[in-house]
Amino acid sequence: MPRLLQRYATPLITGLFLVSLISGVGLFLGLGQSIFHEMHEILSMVLILPFALHVWKNWRPLANYFGRTPMTVGLVASALAALAFAMQSGEAGAGGPPQFALASAVLDHSPSEVAPLLGSTSETLVEQLTAAGFTVQGPDETLTDIAQASGRDQFELVQAILPRS
Repeated sequence: MPRLLQRYATPLITGLFLVSLISGVGLFLGLGQSIFHEMHEILSMVLILPFALHVWKNWRPLANYFGRTPMTVGLVASALAALAFAMQSGEAGAGGPPQFALASAVLDHSPSEVAPLLGSTSETLVEQLTAAGFTVQGPDETLTDIAQASGRDQFELVQAILPRS
């Protein structure tokens, strides 16, 4: 069995990397959130197993890289980039594409404040949320709080309040 797994490690890494690449670009661009979000998270976790098998299968050649400058530069550059993003995400404000910052700002407001932007009333917006399974305490509760109190994703909430075309 290990030989069979070793044989498929690299093809699985390639396939899962392509899925991760495409879904990650889609998420970054704000496209297909409902399609790509869960796919990206779960299949990126699945990628760990073939990656571990690939490292195991190719350990000797890989170990030869560790004493060389390109591997050191690559690992240090990757760690610094990750650190920069981690530090930035700890700062106030929404990051990422501008449409995410706008969505975050809108979600920090109540149905009564957001309804006119959508050409609706607060009562209609609350009815839409309730019909979609959200728990709404009142029209002055923020949309973010409504999603959290309902144990639901903000993307689901946005889908529930957007006008249907």
